Amino acid sequence: MKYIRFLSRLLVGIVFIFSGFVKAVDPLGSAYKFADYFTAFKLDFLEFLTLPMGIFLSAFEMVLGIILILGYRRRSAFLVLMLFMSFFTLLTFILALFNPVSDCGCFGDALILTNWQTFFKNVVLMVFVLILYFSRKSETDAGLPLREWTVVIGLFVFASLFSFWNYRHLPLLDFRPYDIGTVISEEMEVPEGVEMDEYSTTLIYRSRETGKTSSFTMEDYPKDTLSWEFIDSESKLVKKGYEPPIHDFALMDPSGRDLVEKILSDRGYSLLMISHELRGANEQALINAEEWSQLEVFSGDFSFYAATASTTADVESISSALDLDYPFLAGDEIMLKTIVRSNPGFMLVKNGTIIGKWGFRDFPLLEEVDSQLQELIGNASVPMDEEAELLLDAGITDEFSFDMVEFDRIFPKLLLNYTAARREQGVTIVFILSLLLLLLLSGRISPLRV
Repeated sequence: MKYIRFLSRLLVGIVFIFSGFVKAVDPLGSAYKFADYFTAFKLDFLEFLTLPMGIFLSAFEMVLGIILILGYRRRSAFLVLMLFMSFFTLLTFILALFNPVSDCGCFGDALILTNWQTFFKNVVLMVFVLILYFSRKSETDAGLPLREWTVVIGLFVFASLFSFWNYRHLPLLDFRPYDIGTVISEEMEVPEGVEMDEYSTTLIYRSRETGKTSSFTMEDYPKDTLSWEFIDSESKLVKKGYEPPIHDFALMDPSGRDLVEKILSDRGYSLLMISHELRGANEQALINAEEWSQLEVFSGDFSFYAATASTTADVESISSALDLDYPFLAGDEIMLKTIVRSNPGFMLVKNGTIIGKWGFRDFPLLEEVDSQLQELIGNASVPMDEEAELLLDAGITDEFSFDMVEFDRIFPKLLLNYTAARREQGVTIVFILSLLLLLLLSGRISPLRV
């Protein structure tokens, strides 16, 4: 029986460590999911808890998984495990029945499960959890309490700091479809022969004679327009078909034109500054982006775009308050949040391929890249002389572009160095945390116990 308990601890522990880790690298994603939960259950007043829960729940899951495997404080751990799993099994059953949120987010973006799949996963896990819970009285905590609790608290602090670091920067591991190296157009394609969504359409007609409404299918709706009047139609998804990883990438200019095709076909570089909500964006980062937007005047192989899901009124208000000259494209809020977990964030695209992504804390000022460009931009900002205004008014030119800077030769390497530096920081943090854990365990704590 003890080997069954050991295997139960090992299996449940691995699941919890995986679940906690994939959420710890993307705490904002977890925060968005908690916000969906609170909205679905009419608990919007708890929205301020979403980010703390995104950070600390992932740390809790990782630590609980580790102590299950190590066998620390077994009686307490099994009781906490039982309470945790009971609550979430009940919650996922409610979600499966009513489907207020389509994806529970239990494995972040690393593994997407439907609500029913999540519920059945929890049911299977509960079998092993019950084995551990009902055998807890026969367990003995052989380790020294002070040492083991020290390890538990230390692990929780380290895991929380790791999650917080990923919040301050971009996720160390990106499981979303807009990862660096992604060819966006390929991720938007629908392969031949795959099953598509199937819908059932109901047509609603009203009898001109009796005034009563009746429902019909597409096959048996009344053709006699003298006797029946069409009122409405309803479509219901019957069977979910294939959905490409990127299916909602659209960026509209003020005239309603989608610029995605233009961006993806550009053989030069396109820098996208993305802010899903301008009122919550870092204002200094929005101001700093002004010089990057003006760089396209001097570079023939560089374009700058800003995108937001904010209303036109908010865009005009904030642009006026911060004296921003660059225009904003409109995009779906969820799509923009998916592209980059920062407000604002930056994405560099060339030939339709994502070659760099940065949070605003990691994106350099233009003067840090090349201080001489500020003078060029300053000169370009000087009001046009009379001759230039005449050329513009006559329609001989729409805008002035000097093509003095080759973006391809100067900037990509420098910008990508910022990405490499951030990833090195993340790897260093993981290495240090792992080393500290080994030092805590090696020679001080009893080895893994069955």
